[in-house]
Parts: sequence; C-alpha cells; structure tokens
Amino acid sequence: MPIRVQTEDFDLAVELAQLRQANPKIGAVVTFLGTVRDLNDGSSIAQMELEHYPGMTEKALSTIVDQARQRWEIFDALVIHRIGPLLPQDQIVLVAVSSAHRGDAFAACEFIIDYLKTEAPFWKKEHTPQGARWVDARTSDDEALAKWEQDALPLPIRESKK
Repeated sequence: MPIRVQTEDFDLAVELAQLRQANPKIGAVVTFLGTVRDLNDGSSIAQMELEHYPGMTEKALSTIVDQARQRWEIFDALVIHRIGPLLPQDQIVLVAVSSAHRGDAFAACEFIIDYLKTEAPFWKKEHTPQGARWVDARTSDDEALAKWEQDALPLPIRESKK
C-alpha cells in the first residue's frame, strides 16, 4: 500500500504501470487525479500552497486505505499527495485502486478520495489578485463523505488551520 506525501511531481503512466505489474489477477484499475484549477470561488488562482502535518498525514491516509480494504475486495491502493507551491494545471493528488472487478475499484477509489478531502490533515492556501487566503472545507466534500458514514470506522479527527 504505497502512500506518499511529496513535493515532487509524479508520472501517472509510471505509477499505474507499477501498480498493474504487482498482481496478474488485476482486472480493474480505477484512478482519480486531482489538479490545480486556475479559478476558485470567483477568483483567479496564481498559485496554491499545500501544507500537511508530517507523520499524522501519512497515518490518516493509511487508516483511510485500511478502511477501504475492509469494505471492498481490492488488491492494492496507491495514494500520492503533493505539498508545497503548485501552479494551475499541476497535479495535486493521485488515488489509484486495483481489484479483480471494476465495482470494488470504483467504490474504493471514491471512498478514499472522499475521506482524504475531509479527514487527512492538509491545508490549502490560494494566492489570488486580492491576496493569499486559506481554503475552508467545502460543504460538498462533507456531503460526499456523509454517504459513507453509516457504517464507517473511526478516523482521525480533522485539524483546522487559520
């Protein structure tokens, strides 16, 4: 279960090839790739800075992936999340899940990114023409998470940063 928090960019094709080579029984690989947008909440974004809580972040991501493993029959999951300064169109996050069948892979991938967005200790600061601002949690992220909550296991408590 590779989990990496890093400043360096990653090569999507290389990462997926490595995931696929791990097991000849893989019948499905589902991915989510998040990128920096150039517009958010009506303001243009020149740059985004991502910060995290070292050690705690990796532990939270491991817990999220472990929960996905308990819910669905998956072979492996890869989570790569970048930190530091990023520009529009830069890759931020990759979640890739392998399984025998697409249903488990799709569900587990969606679950992992929904929990990552709300429960992993990352903080975003956007640089706009009006100045720098911290990005608050979105209601839509909480709503996405709520669909999994009925039989969820406890996860680390969310941290906030001002």
